[in-house]
Amino acid sequence: KLTWTCLRLEVILLERSDGNLFHWNHLMKGDKLVLHRSKRDWMWRQFFLSEEYTGSNYQYVGKLRSDKDRGDGTARYVLSGEGAGTIFRIDEKSGDLHATQRLDREEKASYTLQAQAFNKITGLPLEPATEFIVKIHDINDNEPKFTKAVYTASVPEMSDIGTFVIEVNATDADDATYGNSAKLVYSILQGQPYFSVEPETGIVRIALSNMDREVRKEYQVVIQAKDMAGQMGGLSGTTMVNVTLTDVNDSPPRFAYSSYHLSTYESAEIGSTVGRIKANDGDEGENAEMKYRIVDGDGKEYLDIITDETTQEGVMKLDYESKRVYTVKVEVTNTHQDPSFSDLGPFLDTAIVKVTAKDVDEPPVFSRPQYVFEVNEDTPKGIAVGTITAWDPDATHYPIQYAIDQHTDPERLYHIDPKNGSITILKSLDREVSKWHNISVLASEINNPHQRSRVPVLIKVLDVNDNAPEFAMIYETFVCENVKAGQLIQTISAIDTDDPLVGHKFVFTLSSMNPNFTIFDNEDNTARILTRRSGFNRREMSVYYLPVVISDSDYPIQSSTSTLTIRVCSCDATGNMRSCSVDALLLSAGLSTGALVAILLCILILLMIVVLFSALKKQRRKEPLIISKEDVRDNVVSYNDEGGGEEDTQAFDIGTLRHPEVIESNKLRRDIIPEMLFPYHRPSPMKECADVRDFIISRLQENDTDPFTPPYDSLATYAYEGNGSIAESLSSLESSVTEGDHEYDYLSNWGPQFKKLADMYIGKDTGVAN
Repeated sequence: KLTWTCLRLEVILLERSDGNLFHWNHLMKGDKLVLHRSKRDWMWRQFFLSEEYTGSNYQYVGKLRSDKDRGDGTARYVLSGEGAGTIFRIDEKSGDLHATQRLDREEKASYTLQAQAFNKITGLPLEPATEFIVKIHDINDNEPKFTKAVYTASVPEMSDIGTFVIEVNATDADDATYGNSAKLVYSILQGQPYFSVEPETGIVRIALSNMDREVRKEYQVVIQAKDMAGQMGGLSGTTMVNVTLTDVNDSPPRFAYSSYHLSTYESAEIGSTVGRIKANDGDEGENAEMKYRIVDGDGKEYLDIITDETTQEGVMKLDYESKRVYTVKVEVTNTHQDPSFSDLGPFLDTAIVKVTAKDVDEPPVFSRPQYVFEVNEDTPKGIAVGTITAWDPDATHYPIQYAIDQHTDPERLYHIDPKNGSITILKSLDREVSKWHNISVLASEINNPHQRSRVPVLIKVLDVNDNAPEFAMIYETFVCENVKAGQLIQTISAIDTDDPLVGHKFVFTLSSMNPNFTIFDNEDNTARILTRRSGFNRREMSVYYLPVVISDSDYPIQSSTSTLTIRVCSCDATGNMRSCSVDALLLSAGLSTGALVAILLCILILLMIVVLFSALKKQRRKEPLIISKEDVRDNVVSYNDEGGGEEDTQAFDIGTLRHPEVIESNKLRRDIIPEMLFPYHRPSPMKECADVRDFIISRLQENDTDPFTPPYDSLATYAYEGNGSIAESLSSLESSVTEGDHEYDYLSNWGPQFKKLADMYIGKDTGVAN
């Protein structure tokens, strides 16, 4: 709290802490100048809040009061600035300031606010607004966090104690300037006694000497960072450090055995592998690289040993025809030695190797593992390309004969002399078809053809300038109708299948003078096609053909003529193509592309409407009265508002018509009382009925008087002809083999309904075509 005191001075100039000058009133009393200082209007406490407040009420911050507040309730306090009205709230009457929310210093450490007092009645400020700051006190609510969850480090094996491994770093979001909330101390939880960590810096060091990678290669070290300077109650965080010991050359190579015995057949080619020996080295990488050499023995001049760089094995090689048994002393040493570990012993070892060669008949041996020859593509037939040489490595030294494997030369381009191995050309060669020819030459002993060897022969065909250049691509060239003279319409380039030594150099010209177009050679294997005149009319000429002559610069010079097709198109003012010859025809007919699309769309809509109406019409169709010919209920029953209901359909069994002799008993009418107390017997069909109409009338009378028939308001339609019918069955399935045995004269007596049928069958019998 600031306390202000009035001072009487002759001349005083003070400056307030907020940068504003005090204002003094000048009053003259007698001969003295009386200066009155304006007193500071606001009084408040130092405002500090603790973060993470957990109380149920608002946290009290402090009290703001103006010395111009007379305490009569006319002063009103207003708060503005950061968090005003949301985080901080002021009592307008008393000036008490509260925090309404739980604050976190790590999110925001301080808030700048402005307070001002107003007169409630007049609404005028009692004094200018004053700025103050609310600072958030830190509490230890954040644990230390390492910059990495897992660290990776490496250190050479056999390092001294205190050797630097890695530095880990943790941070704490708490206030480092206030208390010990952010003061960290590092310690090691896992990794002793091999490693240690400096408490203040987090540097991990070697804590144990002579750590051997060959014994253990990897270590996991857990480091803890604890705040509050490591005191109890502090928060902590951990991280893991994966430490790998890197190799140093501290292990000398050693042979597993003092002597080795190798054997092989002498049929192996000279310089081939006899066997392998291996020395062991616990190191890795370049520290495990070894070098073998023969230091002594009777086979020192005939045997050789090399190092396999992949497996670090010693590979023995031998000329078997010189001697049968060899004994040598082999020495192995490290390629890269570290003098600091020389006290661990000599970094070399020796072993005795005995090699025995077994005698066999060997195939011929070529002078080279492969042959490479070159020949020009225009070389005449019969010219020699090169010569193959082979010999018999056995003591007999049989003569050798040569042949080309025909599977490798299917086109029979080459021939080899069977005696001297000279290869000649049988056909002309074309480099553009094949640049390389890979063939195999076979060499066999004349006295033993089964002893045969082969060697690859690679023949490179050298280029001769025998192909003319041509367009590099198919050009789609067009010229605008409104083009001007000298305007570029196309840039062309060329390709040549030949392969000159210096590089291609093409020359572009026109085969003849053209009144419409000209060509300009850019001298960089490209050329420009320019217009010689302005204005083209695609109605007069829609396509122009421009012959272009392209020549190369090699010897002998080759040239060709390629034709450039140039279409005349309609373009806009900027030269962009709008339409060419096809669209022009459409325009001349008065139809544009949009009109054609509209017509096609209309046709498509009409087709869709027709298909839709057809589908709706099919859906509205009623099902037929009789769905299947196999339906046994061959009748239609139509009910009115009277009758016995659905159960009456039992009376319409078609079996009654098919078998009229069956008497249906025990069926009484349910809608009327039968007039007779005894069963009514249905009479058999009238055999004397000769007309179908009489038959139907007879059946109708029977049903009218039969109490077992359907109700009077029912309609029964019969469509059955067969047993019990005067006409019997009309089907042809039961006809006899010869139709001539039947007579159909009775059909004419059946009435007009059968007139068409009578005309067909009676006419057939009388020889009339049916």
